[in-house]
Amino acid sequence: MASGILLPQPLCLVENSPRKGLVVQQEALQVLSEVTQPVVVVAIAGLYRTGKSYLMNRLAGRRKGFSLGSGVQSHTKGVWMWCLPHPRKPGHTLVLLDTEGLGDVEKGDTENDTWIFVLTLLLSSTLIYNSRGTIDQQAMEQLHYVMELTEQVKLKAARGQREEEQEEEDPEEVAPFFPTFVWTVRDFTLRLERDGEGISEDQYLEKALALKDGSSSKIRRYNQPRERIRQLFRDRKCFVFDQPAPKRDLERLEELRDEEIDPEFQRQVEKFCSHVWEKSPPKTIPGGRIVTGSLLGKLAETYVETIRRGEVPCLESAVLALAQTVNAAAVKEAVKFYRDLMEKRVKLPTETVEELLDLHSQCQRETQELFQRRAFEEDIRSFQEDLTRQVEEVQEKFLRDNEQASRDNCKAALGDLSQDLVGKLRDDVYIVIGGYKLFKGDLQALVKKYQKKPGKGVMADAVLQEFLQSIEPLDEIIHKIDLALASKS
Repeated sequence: MASGILLPQPLCLVENSPRKGLVVQQEALQVLSEVTQPVVVVAIAGLYRTGKSYLMNRLAGRRKGFSLGSGVQSHTKGVWMWCLPHPRKPGHTLVLLDTEGLGDVEKGDTENDTWIFVLTLLLSSTLIYNSRGTIDQQAMEQLHYVMELTEQVKLKAARGQREEEQEEEDPEEVAPFFPTFVWTVRDFTLRLERDGEGISEDQYLEKALALKDGSSSKIRRYNQPRERIRQLFRDRKCFVFDQPAPKRDLERLEELRDEEIDPEFQRQVEKFCSHVWEKSPPKTIPGGRIVTGSLLGKLAETYVETIRRGEVPCLESAVLALAQTVNAAAVKEAVKFYRDLMEKRVKLPTETVEELLDLHSQCQRETQELFQRRAFEEDIRSFQEDLTRQVEEVQEKFLRDNEQASRDNCKAALGDLSQDLVGKLRDDVYIVIGGYKLFKGDLQALVKKYQKKPGKGVMADAVLQEFLQSIEPLDEIIHKIDLALASKS
């Protein structure tokens, strides 16, 4: 999944069910778990029936994919995901998130609108906000979700404070964790000019975000959404789009041929797509860690579980939960890495314990380096201790296996070398005058051959001593018989 074409079509990531609420789809999590590349997550939000899905299909390089619908109600339910090879960043995966339209009056309960927006904001590295007509006060107030979000979602990771110590979010500290922001205005109805001179789309946005002087309640209401947007979305971009086709053809926009679509609209879409492809950054989380598909799936799962518990998603808690999962997996991977490395490099039995310990030290160092690359800094100490403990257990097993392999080799060597001695004992070769001296000479020759034999390992002396101790009763018997025979002669 990580290097080839991923999803041939979009897949539901988070279902918005009237009966169950928000539910992460296991099929989508399975797809993300197989994406090991860094992900560039581009999400779109905005009012329903404003053409969000069409823009996302074009970002996917397709005409069809995300459902456009043709009615007056939101057609996309929940959050839909499309994973594709990134068209401009080799080694990266582009994850497109199309979200349920905000403000669909037919839904009745719109509480999940806020949560879907929260998820979109927390999961994306670039957030596209799509509106229609112009950027006016109504459009600004439709972004009240941003203000609500920053009041609720405690990005404590930026401040390192306990929740009870935290009074109000500081936009200066929260902003780095927000995605880059692109405002797209569909069916734009104004001329891009000011005081009779042409202005850029970005200048139009900044003009719309300009604050008014004064302290009346009307001015405060005017300034509030603009202040929040300026504070939280430092990296801002604007694109405006003409109407793509006559109104009668809009319902079948995805089916229209190029010559049936307004050329200026096509140029605007190409400009928009190029910017998003080239400028959208990989998704990161506090600590500068780049998110992979598998981590993105875990983040989505963590956020949705938090919402379903009736709690507010917290970036610090999500990262900590993610760290627990990732670090546990990193420990498991590192222990396997250590075991495989030892099995590859260690040829049992080693001649000395020091030789095995030296190899252990090398493998342990490489294992720690691997763990550090895989693990999160959050709550890392306990996992480091667990890794050390498990590596020591594997090391102890290697020490035991080394001794056993040495013992087996030594016993086999002594078994081969002692065959002649055993045969002479069986044939009573040593039951003669001078037999004891003959026996001792054969035994000494056996020991010398044994000592020269390679590959005996760390138990060579111990096993030899055990062998000689087993011979001691025979040694005494042969010695007594030799003395008795000599006295009779």
